[in-house]
Amino acid sequence: MFSFKINGKSVSLEEDMGLLDYLRDVEQLTSVKNGCAEGACGACMVLIDGVAQRACLQKLSRLENKEVITVEGISEKERDAFAYAFGKCGAVQCGFCIPGMVISAKGLLDKNLNPTEEEIKNALKGNICRCTGYVKIMEAIKLVAEILRNNDEVPKVYCKGLVGENLPRIDAEVKTLGVGKYADDLYFDGMLYGSALRTKYPRALIKSIDTSKAKALDGVYAVLTAKDVPGDRYIGHLVQDWPALIDVGEITRYLGDSLALVAAKDKKTLKEALSLIEVEYEELAPLSTPRMAMEEGAPNIHPNGNILSKQVLKRGNAEDAIKNAKYVVTETYTTPSTEHAFLEPECAVGNYEDGVLTVYTGGQGVYDELREIGKLLNLDSSKLRIKSMLVGGGFGGKEDMSVQHHAALLTYYTKKPVKVTLSRKESLIIHPKRHAMEMEFTTACDENGILTGMRARIISDTGAYASLGGPVLQRACTHAAGPYNYQNVDIEGTAVYTNNPPAGAFRGFGVTQSAFANECNINKLAELVGISPWEIRYRNAIRPGQVLPNGQIADEGTALVETLEAVKDVFDNNEHVGISCAFKNAGVGVGIPDTGRVRIVIKDGKAIIRTSAACIGQGIGTIATQILCETTGLTPEYVGFDSPDTFTTPNSGTTTASRQTVFTGEATRLASLKLKEALNTKTLNELEGEEFYEEFCPETDPMGSDKENPVSHVAYGYATQVVVLDDNGKLIKVAAAHDIGRAINPIAVEGQIEGGVVMGLGYALTEDYPLRDSVPLARFGTLGLFRSTAIPEIESILVEKNKEDLSYGAKGVGEIVVVPTAPAVQGAYYKLDGNFRTKLPLENTFYKKAKK
Repeated sequence: MFSFKINGKSVSLEEDMGLLDYLRDVEQLTSVKNGCAEGACGACMVLIDGVAQRACLQKLSRLENKEVITVEGISEKERDAFAYAFGKCGAVQCGFCIPGMVISAKGLLDKNLNPTEEEIKNALKGNICRCTGYVKIMEAIKLVAEILRNNDEVPKVYCKGLVGENLPRIDAEVKTLGVGKYADDLYFDGMLYGSALRTKYPRALIKSIDTSKAKALDGVYAVLTAKDVPGDRYIGHLVQDWPALIDVGEITRYLGDSLALVAAKDKKTLKEALSLIEVEYEELAPLSTPRMAMEEGAPNIHPNGNILSKQVLKRGNAEDAIKNAKYVVTETYTTPSTEHAFLEPECAVGNYEDGVLTVYTGGQGVYDELREIGKLLNLDSSKLRIKSMLVGGGFGGKEDMSVQHHAALLTYYTKKPVKVTLSRKESLIIHPKRHAMEMEFTTACDENGILTGMRARIISDTGAYASLGGPVLQRACTHAAGPYNYQNVDIEGTAVYTNNPPAGAFRGFGVTQSAFANECNINKLAELVGISPWEIRYRNAIRPGQVLPNGQIADEGTALVETLEAVKDVFDNNEHVGISCAFKNAGVGVGIPDTGRVRIVIKDGKAIIRTSAACIGQGIGTIATQILCETTGLTPEYVGFDSPDTFTTPNSGTTTASRQTVFTGEATRLASLKLKEALNTKTLNELEGEEFYEEFCPETDPMGSDKENPVSHVAYGYATQVVVLDDNGKLIKVAAAHDIGRAINPIAVEGQIEGGVVMGLGYALTEDYPLRDSVPLARFGTLGLFRSTAIPEIESILVEKNKEDLSYGAKGVGEIVVVPTAPAVQGAYYKLDGNFRTKLPLENTFYKKAKK
């Protein structure tokens, strides 16, 4: 018998189990999150006798006579203080890590109500945040300390909700206190637990699958194989090349391929049942690199061969420009596959409700899930409903199916609620990563440093399945020449299938890779010309009315020059500095239909915004609220925002391509104008039940258009970042100036910049996803993610120049924030030691020492 206390309640148990499982599955305390279950992320942090500890590392048998406190158990005054401070300071984005941060902060503040910044950083070193960059979390903890130290009354926040105000996130309180529900926080009566048996080898012929022993196990409700799929077994975000289950007689393509599905009464039975499935394999040698897959005679990974996509972008005469240039630089660069490391592992729950198969998910687009699951199950949209819970980070990694279709398939057969959750180990293997790329770039300029031409050859490892490999390669190519004023470009890209984990969407979407190569080449050109890296960029920076390398005319809101001017003092007044510029599209563009949709419903005296646009931490609900308030004059207490739901919210596309603020934001503005007109003659209460619908669908031109000046994308953001190192190569400061058009919510934009910079620093210096013969080697704790103790000072500079009505001038900022960081770090190290590094993560630095 084990006796202890949880939040003041005495508990006595005979059966030993893990504390995390007990708190979540038995007590159903949703503030304690299962982020990695290996002691690396801190999402499950609890206080044990006043000390912050990870619940996933604790057994109940070790808690005799101890007291466990979760966020649910702290005092009302503290809960109010944390909710207020984290909302006011913009410390909450996806929110999944925040309750763990609250516990770590309480552990510190219980002992010290006047902590230094270093003490706060050290208190948080066991907690990982992938969204915020930690800056605003630390500011929030300082504010909580002040409130508690002075015994102040917790203020109430009031905002008119206008564009430009720092309206706290509409979901900040429920996320901070852990009462907001993510998919894994759902429990239904009679709920089963499901999972997939994965292949033992990246590439193997499946000779037989025997499920008889698993089916005979007591407590098992379903064991399914490929032959049980009622619809089309092959799904995929854009290209339908990804089987939901591999059949006997087929060859696996990567380690994440599923062979069978099991639904069981509990996790223990589920694990045992999976172990009883017998598979006969014929192991085959994997194709672990694009070069291997492109060799003559290489076996085909897919029926159409091993080339997924080829992209070509040519303008002017790059060959002559390079031949006639004064200075030419050619370098080959390699960038690694990297893991998104969102804090919430993938989870979905299927359940029949009123005869409709309902799937609760945490993805980046409910209509994508509706389409793919419907295809798999052969169900039309009236019999299938997708509802989004809170999403614990995404960064592109939750665009593809992972568990949603499996949960739906198991529920379809069992007619019972089924929850499927990936372990962190499974998540690391299964979902698509950032594309590893090999790139040869040639860049040329004249004697004054004016860029004249460039040539790029890009090979992208798209892994086992297409995912977003084609569009990622497109974006790498369309942005390869940078945000500069020259038109002689010759860019070719090839995306190649391998037996590695698939590669897909990742914040930056291919531009992180090609910008690294291009910006590093420009630094070498500056050296040859004899001018500074800042000066060469200033001379070539795109200005309004000039033509980008892809042919698009820069609009009047273009402010790359202003971002360069904003960081000039930091660049000039420090010794070991690196600088980089970037641009990034908003919207899918390149001729692909792309629509934002919003319906405003007047219900119970409130204007309820309904859209399927997923919030993955960027705060689209808050942005839409402010746009509605700005347009109509209503204040936030009269505005609501519904979660994405295919039965109630119109299709506003995937949260990707930095598009939702522009596309759904503009649709919100247009619908709000209709509501404003109606409010001229009626009160909100008199409009009860009425709806106001609008959509925004701009036209763009396809890649390779024969127009002289095609419109590739509806808008571009621009940026310049400067990285400063000390004499030892340690990061001191990052100054990040971003042309964001107009800040709907400035503190939220700053949070995006800070989070993106920290993610970019990890990409530059520490993050890697190593593979050996197509087998991933990383654990969550070895990915090289930046922790609170490693971050430098980050100065966010918002450049607001755009006067367009479109979404009140806002441009997408979610992706560009991560693009310039790595080349700026490379430039700083080049200035420090003269070693021109061409591979990420950078080697032989303060953060990654050379191997002896």
